[in-house]
Amino acid sequence: MKITTFIRESYAELKKVIWPSKNDVISQTVVVVVSLVFVSAALALVDFCALKLISLIISF
Repeated sequence: MKITTFIRESYAELKKVIWPSKNDVISQTVVVVVSLVFVSAALALVDFCALKLISLIISF
């Protein structure tokens, strides 16, 4: 059957995967979280500055 062949081949492919170590996962997660915080802060600053600039332009 096609389904059993698919499952068998999928299982064989999963055996070939080199899974990352716990330390790799933790360090990559820290990089992602720090990047997320940095980008969020930068976008918040741009948003705040744009809001102030638009408010200044409208108040004239």
